[in-house]
Amino acid sequence: MGEAKRRKEQGLPPKAIKKEKKDDSPSILQKLRSNQILPLVLALGFVIFLIVDLVRYYNQ
Repeated sequence: MGEAKRRKEQGLPPKAIKKEKKDDSPSILQKLRSNQILPLVLALGFVIFLIVDLVRYYNQ
């Protein structure tokens, strides 16, 4: 207990115990991984957009 004694002699407070913070709010990528339907909807929407854009291009 040498460090505790030294801190007390110097008038410093006891060493604080560091607590690890848990990340309560998951990130956007973790939310997307847990939701299985959303990536499919986004991919399907993108494919539909490409098809519509291709049809509009050839109709000019």
